[in-house]
Amino acid sequence: MPQSGVRGEGQRGGRREPEPEPEPQPLGWTGGGFADKGLPPDAPGWAPDGGSGPAAPDDDGGPPGDEPAGHRVGGPPRRRKGGKAGEADKAGEGKAGEAGEADEAGKAGKAGEGKAGKAGKGGKGRRALRWTALGLGLLLVAGATGGYLYYQHLNANLRKDALDLGPGGLKKPEPNAFGQTPMNILLVGSDGRNSEKNIELGGARQDADRKPLADVQMLLHVSADRSNMSVISIPRDTRVAIPQCTDPKDGHVYPETTAAINESLQHGGPGCTVATWKELTGIYIDHFMMVDFAGVVDMADAVGGVPVCVDRNVYSHDSKGHGSGLKLTKGTHSVQGVQALQWLRTRYGFEDNTDIGRAKAQHMYMNSMIRQLKKGTKLTDPVQLRDLAEAATSALTVDEGLGSVKKLYDLGGDLQRVPTKRTTMVTMPWQYGPGEEYVLPKPGDAEATFAMLRNDVALDGKDAKKKPEPETGPSTPKGKLDVIVQNGTEGSRGPAAGRAGDLQGRLAALGYTGARTDSRLTSQADTTLVYKDAAQRGDALALAKALGLPGGAVRQSSSAGTMRLVVGNDWRTGTDYPASSGGGGGADAHQAPKSADPLNAEKDSSACMKVNPHYTF
Repeated sequence: MPQSGVRGEGQRGGRREPEPEPEPQPLGWTGGGFADKGLPPDAPGWAPDGGSGPAAPDDDGGPPGDEPAGHRVGGPPRRRKGGKAGEADKAGEGKAGEAGEADEAGKAGKAGEGKAGKAGKGGKGRRALRWTALGLGLLLVAGATGGYLYYQHLNANLRKDALDLGPGGLKKPEPNAFGQTPMNILLVGSDGRNSEKNIELGGARQDADRKPLADVQMLLHVSADRSNMSVISIPRDTRVAIPQCTDPKDGHVYPETTAAINESLQHGGPGCTVATWKELTGIYIDHFMMVDFAGVVDMADAVGGVPVCVDRNVYSHDSKGHGSGLKLTKGTHSVQGVQALQWLRTRYGFEDNTDIGRAKAQHMYMNSMIRQLKKGTKLTDPVQLRDLAEAATSALTVDEGLGSVKKLYDLGGDLQRVPTKRTTMVTMPWQYGPGEEYVLPKPGDAEATFAMLRNDVALDGKDAKKKPEPETGPSTPKGKLDVIVQNGTEGSRGPAAGRAGDLQGRLAALGYTGARTDSRLTSQADTTLVYKDAAQRGDALALAKALGLPGGAVRQSSSAGTMRLVVGNDWRTGTDYPASSGGGGGADAHQAPKSADPLNAEKDSSACMKVNPHYTF
């Protein structure tokens, strides 16, 4: 399949009671962003003057229909040669790629504006509809009252799918001392052309029957105490192990394979993308939300304008038809509708003309949208609200756990609690694979970033400033301490046999003769030692020290009974904890590495996208 051809890192810069409802009116697509606007810039037949013209070549310079956009037929992946206008390569990535990432962002945008808007009108007692969106697929329906929004109808609009199609599941993290658990939501942008609207937005009609690719993938991590939020993107051409997945619709089993991560969606649906992320990162995923092209422009319109900035004039267009058509002068502009879609799709013109630069532009848009939502931008037109709700719920696929408007409303409430200044966006640290035709997770930095999220450590580094808990000594003699040891190495690689017994034996040799095993297998990335309350803290710390575990592996949980040591996949062999594992709570990692290119929603509010000098005017 075609790849983005990313370059090296050096080139990256309380509702009132409902009133009686009127007779239901037909709900549906009203034309919104498509009325009298012609085709979007990357669609076949688009012309710069807004009219239609001859069918444009695909985004890679080939003739229309030459090969499916976004997925090369036959042959190895090809690297994009970022450079001058007219000199871009011919990797058949085109429409599918550009629209694929934008669709999620645009949708997210529109959803988000509504929520903030209605919240700003009349306070808690007068909410008609509120939407929260954190961009790039985060569409959160936040509530409804009678007259404007038909609750059951919108529930029926929502499409639902299985959360995890893989063979093994990670263990959900234990709640902390206050009974709180972090929340992880995978945001997926599909490039499917399964409707006329999707084709109109994404082009490449020849791809109508192709299974969609997951061209935008972001994990939203909300901390257990809801004090901070971290979002991590993974480049779509990252080569990963896609685990065995079973399609819940027809029972087809897709064998384990190694391929670009965006192909995971073709292995039974978004549940396989979830399974792939869990396999790669070791992070437990609570929910997913997936969107397609339809509704992108309408939702971006509903946001009412999101400020973005470029460091010089930019025109994402060249003589061969590449580009999103985005045309902005140097400085800050408020974009919405089609123009917001262009921003979110732009690859040619930002940084080195690759997906890495585009992801950064999407992060900037997302951060800016959060700031706008916090200001309480208003949506007051009931018809606009209805159309927004209709478009959003019709375009959204969620897991069963999020399969109602009420559940999405509750989720939106959680997200609203996070301060803007504690929101951080990053891209997975990466490096080239052989031949520079795809990318791989960067050794060390990628795992350190994943470990921080697994262990609920904020990527902004501010958790390191928290006052540490006081050190206490043990209060129970070793031989009388009740400890359960469990094997947590279950997973796609298969369990490492005998790990609970191995460590129980090691503890006995250290004097902890009361240690016993739990024969049930579980799965988690990092080794943890969980205790119940402050009275057990000193005993837990002493046991951890005896085993060589870092302090981050020791955790108090309100759900704990007996002290429990779970031997994770970071410790599959031996009885000496591997010092270089980087697991066990990520004790040495307190901030995202520079290679993750972090952006803070408040601190980096004045950031501008770097424009490629060959796409300026």
